[in-house]
Amino acid sequence: MCCGTGLVVTPAQAAESTLRYFPAGPIYEYRWKLLELALAHAPGGSGEVATRLAPFSEDITQNRGMQLLQSGAIDVIALGTNAEREAQMRPIKIDILRGIVGYRLLVIRAADQARIARMNEQALRKELTFGLNSQWADLPIMRANGLTVETSSSYENLFGMLVAGRFDAFPRGLNEANRELEERKQSYPQLAVEQGRALFFQYPVYFWVRKENTALARRIEQGLTAALADGSFRKLFESYHAAEIDMLAKSRRQVIRLANPVLPPGTPEVDTRWWWH
Repeated sequence: MCCGTGLVVTPAQAAESTLRYFPAGPIYEYRWKLLELALAHAPGGSGEVATRLAPFSEDITQNRGMQLLQSGAIDVIALGTNAEREAQMRPIKIDILRGIVGYRLLVIRAADQARIARMNEQALRKELTFGLNSQWADLPIMRANGLTVETSSSYENLFGMLVAGRFDAFPRGLNEANRELEERKQSYPQLAVEQGRALFFQYPVYFWVRKENTALARRIEQGLTAALADGSFRKLFESYHAAEIDMLAKSRRQVIRLANPVLPPGTPEVDTRWWWH
């Protein structure tokens, strides 16, 4: 159950261990409910030692989160992959978001709807400036595809920068865009989701642990595999993304596909069949 300060995997019994996770916040809740599910499915998941999931309490960047994982201050993170991250940390190579975060809607100024609607794909690629966090793994993907990108190290500042005209579009995952705007409708009423386009690139998201923490990695992998096998993984995914899956099924968007040249060799193609055929 979600309890505000953390997620409890099993009822408090004789002993309790705590796993500290990053990133935290409403848009990441599904990731940690899935970890809760995986730990409950892993061998020993209902034993005498309960595992409590607790968010890392400080507001930090992704790079700092990875540093703290490696130092032991954080136990698990959930981020997209690239070769650099796979060299530094241990990924559990099961895509927890089934590729959905690689399907990007464009958050724009509502006044620009008509202007962007008139653009063909070539014009959209050449004329729009996109906004991204300077530490996100999708930044080199966008740049490698020839897109112009304005950056900030602060996720929250990107909304204000878009309003101020510093860039034209903020690409957000299908599972993120509408929720983020709903949370900020009082602060940024002039923003909207662009109605006719989407970007898509291969973007698997994994749970990560320290290189040497093979026991935790094995436990998470075994739990995710078991949850896939009994259907509970898919059930949880669909419960959190039902509105987005329904919206996508009814929409007619032009999907602009981007290559992802930063994927490590051998990364399997993401399986989108749960939400997009």
